[in-house]
Amino acid sequence: MSSAHSVAAYALDPHESCTTDASPAHYALLAIVLPTFNERDNVATLIARIHQALEGIAWEAIFVDDDSPDGTAEMVLELARQDSRIRLLHRIGRRGLSSACIEGVLATSAPFVAIMDADLQHDETVLPRMLEQLRSQSLDVVVGTRNSRGGSMGDFRHSRVLLSRLGQTISHAVCRCTLTDPMSGFFMLRRSFFLEVVRDLNGGGFKILVDLLSSSPRPVRLGEVGYTFGVRRHGESKLDVVVGLEYLLLVLNKLIGGAFAVPMMLYLLVGALGLVTHFAFLLLLTRAGHVPFVPAQIFSTFAAMAENFLLNNWITFRDLRLRGAAMAFGAARFVAACSFGAWANVIFARALWQSGAEWYLAGLAGIVLGSVWNLSVSSLFTWKMLRRAPARNPAEDACASDLEALR
Repeated sequence: MSSAHSVAAYALDPHESCTTDASPAHYALLAIVLPTFNERDNVATLIARIHQALEGIAWEAIFVDDDSPDGTAEMVLELARQDSRIRLLHRIGRRGLSSACIEGVLATSAPFVAIMDADLQHDETVLPRMLEQLRSQSLDVVVGTRNSRGGSMGDFRHSRVLLSRLGQTISHAVCRCTLTDPMSGFFMLRRSFFLEVVRDLNGGGFKILVDLLSSSPRPVRLGEVGYTFGVRRHGESKLDVVVGLEYLLLVLNKLIGGAFAVPMMLYLLVGALGLVTHFAFLLLLTRAGHVPFVPAQIFSTFAAMAENFLLNNWITFRDLRLRGAAMAFGAARFVAACSFGAWANVIFARALWQSGAEWYLAGLAGIVLGSVWNLSVSSLFTWKMLRRAPARNPAEDACASDLEALR
């Protein structure tokens, strides 16, 4: 059955209908959102598999590419010129799987949306089953699970399996639902449910499913479909220690009601480590080295700043990570920004203390003020400005943060 007749085969219920002047041939019942970074070698194979798996279903594939240096966007554009169901959202100046998924879902009018990776590890052949279950049982979300009947972790290393199980246990604290694979990055949902929760999403990190489920103000109607996790053929896995840390902070963010955004929590964590380093150097220099307090304080301050810059470059601003010469310029800007933040910290804390506040409250307020200042200024002047391409014309600068959409 051709896609031109598939809408009739999948008649929408009243809550899934829409009015449009477009031809039914261009209407998508199901959108597949595919966040990509350096997945050029997988794109053509993935599209061929989706085409075969979704025969008879009106679909569109939305690739959200974070300006991959390997030419992923160019490959998608080439395929899009041959098939109008393939679309590209080309993001310049920002990265992140969760935020890419959010933008991809917002870019489609399809009532049902699947989220899956472009690395060929998610089994596209179960998409029809997920769609059928989502519709027939009036569910909000159907998750592709590796941990239930019909599911398997495939050839995952034992350590990765244990890590997945740990993430599963932790996620139950905020998801408030029974799910065998909350760490899954392969799921399908109603776009109407997504619109219910989108304004409460954290949008950071790599595990958007936990973010979606924990952001719902009501019980989520859930289903699961088992699948076998495949083996990556091309490219590199994005999972590392920082991804795990971001996941833990996302769970903590939800537990405390979103009081601090994950980037701010990462920055404060790095700052806390810097504080430990500062006092350790100060104690070592003054007590063991008999260095006078003022020079010891200066050296300790700059040692903590250096550590903070390196950790922030590796963790907090991993998507804008500086390398080479840009790293040296970034370090200088970071020290300058943090020096002003330290001065503001002292002035504000002293003013509160002199007005009668307890010393520990005044000190904490000063630290928070300095941290907010340092995070804001560093994100603007240390990382984002230095990540601009050196040879970009004014027209490109004006639209650097825009989405490039091709239907």
